[in-house]
Amino acid sequence: MTSRGLHTDVLISHGDWASAINDVDSLCQQASLAAYRACSEMELEQVEISILLSDDKNLRALNKKYRGVDKPTNVLSFPNHDWKKLSHATVIPQLLGDVVIAFETTMSEAIRDGKKLEDHLSHLVVHGVMHLLGHDHEHSVQAETMETLETTTLAELGISDPYDETEVVDTG
Repeated sequence: MTSRGLHTDVLISHGDWASAINDVDSLCQQASLAAYRACSEMELEQVEISILLSDDKNLRALNKKYRGVDKPTNVLSFPNHDWKKLSHATVIPQLLGDVVIAFETTMSEAIRDGKKLEDHLSHLVVHGVMHLLGHDHEHSVQAETMETLETTTLAELGISDPYDETEVVDTG
């Protein structure tokens, strides 16, 4: 899908994604575009994001290799460039980077937190894309800024605040 200069490729390497979420590709497209709109200070001519819907085994291997953490995680982002320098780039489209999401961890978190799998996946896509666009949550000020952006972006998609621990969504 291409919109506002953003092209998002969604690849599914774990079949449970497609069976668990109707039109998972469109969901990822909408969430990535919403994050791009919320965070991109400039509208770049052509940028590309790749989203891989994978599994715990793959995320564990990536987490170990790139972060030194030998366990699966829900989402990893791999920025390709400093996004602020992309406006001066000559190669088009510019690859912002890759977002990889694990099915089993995402599903178990959604069940644990009483959230719809679709909403939780949307949150992880938004979170991952925001990392590609230069946001982080290593320090409290950064975390607060990123959480506010995520919450606002998700609200525009009709998804409640993922950081509100008092809100529980019926997943039944």
